[in-house]
Amino acid sequence: MLSYRHAYHAGNHADVLKHLVLVYCLDYLTRKEAPLRYIDTHGGAGLYRLDSDYARKTGEAAEGIALLQSADVKSELVQRYLALVASAGDSRLSYYPGSPWLAAQCLREQDRLVVTELHSTDLNLLQQTFKRDRRVKVAAQDGFERLLSELPVPERRALVLVDPSYEIKADYDRVKKAVADALRKMPNAVIAIWMPVVDRNRSRRLERGLTSLGPSVSVELGVRPDEVGRGMTASTMVVLNPPWGLDATLTSLKEPLMTALGLADVGHFRLQGNSK
Repeated sequence: MLSYRHAYHAGNHADVLKHLVLVYCLDYLTRKEAPLRYIDTHGGAGLYRLDSDYARKTGEAAEGIALLQSADVKSELVQRYLALVASAGDSRLSYYPGSPWLAAQCLREQDRLVVTELHSTDLNLLQQTFKRDRRVKVAAQDGFERLLSELPVPERRALVLVDPSYEIKADYDRVKKAVADALRKMPNAVIAIWMPVVDRNRSRRLERGLTSLGPSVSVELGVRPDEVGRGMTASTMVVLNPPWGLDATLTSLKEPLMTALGLADVGHFRLQGNSK
């Protein structure tokens, strides 16, 4: 049940998309002085070695962050993201930061982070990563349950990342229910949801269910045509109550990002919704 390890996939094309969107949301929301609470429902290890046996077994970072790092993309968001990744390690790209680590770098002293994880090994690594950061609470708890217990937050502003492995098929239904319940408890929360495209019908059904909950922007990055039995062919980010300008920024990234990742001829980039 808890066999999934993101270390095999750190820095891949899905991480690139997810973290570009996350960094935009974090930077936009921290323009205001008022404190913000960041809630990460599935934190993982927080920081990943790209020279580990896990990462080398799949080599997925070579087709994601490594390609983007070697390209010359004229985008403030891309350069901001690459600088954050570089600050996690060195110029050799020996480490790739997970979402909690990126969030901790983007957030300020007055902000708070709540990160949950159930995999014992990743939980220990996560705790070690943040043991000196008093802003961060690491919880060994079901992420969906913790999300609902946190809302509404005392800071009155929240950014939530919902990012399960979807290794358990029930996660698709749990994501929809948890997000709907979260918005009932805190209607103004910004909620970003990542999902893989393995079964196109299943992922589109979830995407439609999420976007029906309120104002949204959804973006999909595909690396190859859908084929049964070929694993993840694309990934999607849905942002509910999206920060202003997210859609325009992602639209401007379409061509340079696809070119940098070598996907101009074989992949696809789909954007729908708008920032209000």
